[in-house]
Amino acid sequence: MEQEYLLEMKGIDKRFLGVHALKGVDLNLRRGEVVALVGENGAGKSTLMKVLTGIYQPDGGTITFEGKPYAVRNIRESQELGIGMIHQELNMMNHLTVAQNIFIGRESLKGKAWIDDAEMIRKTRKLFDYIGIKIDPTVKLGSLTVGKQQMVEIAKAVSHNTKLLILDEPTAALTQTEIEELFKIMSDLKAKQIGMIYISHRMDEIKRISDRVTVMRDGEYVGTADTDKITKDEIIKMMIGRVVYEDPKQKSNVPEDAEVVLEVKNLCSGNAIKNVSFQLRKGEILGFSGLMGAGRTEVARAIFGADPYDCGEIYVKGKRVDIRTPADAVRNGIGYLSEDRKRYGLMLIKSVTENTAIASMDRYIRFGFINDRKMREEAQAYNMKLRTKTPSMNQLLKNLSGGNQQKVIIARWLIKNSDILIFDEPTRGIDVGAKSEIYSLISELAEQGKSIIMISSELVEILRLSDRVLVMCEGRKTGELDISEANQENIMQLSTMREEA
Repeated sequence: MEQEYLLEMKGIDKRFLGVHALKGVDLNLRRGEVVALVGENGAGKSTLMKVLTGIYQPDGGTITFEGKPYAVRNIRESQELGIGMIHQELNMMNHLTVAQNIFIGRESLKGKAWIDDAEMIRKTRKLFDYIGIKIDPTVKLGSLTVGKQQMVEIAKAVSHNTKLLILDEPTAALTQTEIEELFKIMSDLKAKQIGMIYISHRMDEIKRISDRVTVMRDGEYVGTADTDKITKDEIIKMMIGRVVYEDPKQKSNVPEDAEVVLEVKNLCSGNAIKNVSFQLRKGEILGFSGLMGAGRTEVARAIFGADPYDCGEIYVKGKRVDIRTPADAVRNGIGYLSEDRKRYGLMLIKSVTENTAIASMDRYIRFGFINDRKMREEAQAYNMKLRTKTPSMNQLLKNLSGGNQQKVIIARWLIKNSDILIFDEPTRGIDVGAKSEIYSLISELAEQGKSIIMISSELVEILRLSDRVLVMCEGRKTGELDISEANQENIMQLSTMREEA
């Protein structure tokens, strides 16, 4: 008799130095099924998957795989039994070909010493035909988009005779076209009876791709439901213990006579920015919308002095300013939260205090010495205002959740007393509960008189927070909408308004 479940995890317990990370968690998965595993950052999803893949050993509970007791000691053992994982941050060799990446460590050989590239290419083509992937096995991996690289990693996992595939935030860096390709591959894998655990914060994707949803909160199992029998609001309530409403803003909160604090005129930079002009008023949240590659981030980086621009004028509170470096922007009261925070914003192996104070170090240095006490006290005061959750100000930033890391960077620019804040994808990679807190925080900052440019790829986010929406397409501003007239349809129409040849 065939087992009902491919995988059964019952009562999984895990502790780390007194921290009870998993408290009797259950999870099960059938063959050819997609189970979405959801929960806020810190809910225990990653820890549970590390137990499943052998990175961590459980302190309690049982695991059954294909009807047999399952106890692996490392990733290699879990792979040999047919469990693969696609991590959010891909770990592959860009300088090698696609085929070489798939069979790295398992190369085909001619004789005993020579690598047989032709055989690996043949096997890769056969594998791609099986999965439904259209990629040339001979090209260098680094020449592919992130979405294509992810498909190669999926193929690599399947090449190990994978029966269970874990996908961790697989669409975070993908275009809509790439997401569609990924979902088609997942459907094909389902048809081949491969079970999948899908970790994501994106509710629309969860509703579309999964068969069941398992929810975790604070290291505990909350419940499992059929996806077609539970609403998005019900999932969110299970995740955070409360309902998060995402109703769009009905009208602007900014008076018509509010001061213009930032004006950009005819900004240009090659093909990335084409004659963009706009104004930002005191206390306003100006949403920047558009599809990937529209030029929104390029505009933000030019205003902040992170990238050069070819022509254009920038005015701060009516005065023309020459911003060529980030230091110029900071001196003029502009703060910038990059979309790529790990690369441009976060110092993960530095403390919360250091990350908060880094832009304001001049105020803590006297006669060549740093006033550590003053720095720590001010950093703590601003993080308390933002309700940043951290055991101490000495905690390394890498140990905080994504939402709390984001708050630390916001505190950095508040302590610098920046009046103009540019938030580029402020909630990317953070969970629903933390999103709600960031939304409240952005609204509070605007109420306090801060002026905010918010770049977001999520239309729900744009419509919920913005007082006005600026839309871009292929480097051009294609329109501006007051929030009272903005909706998903007219924003999308402007987002696809390509320049006529």
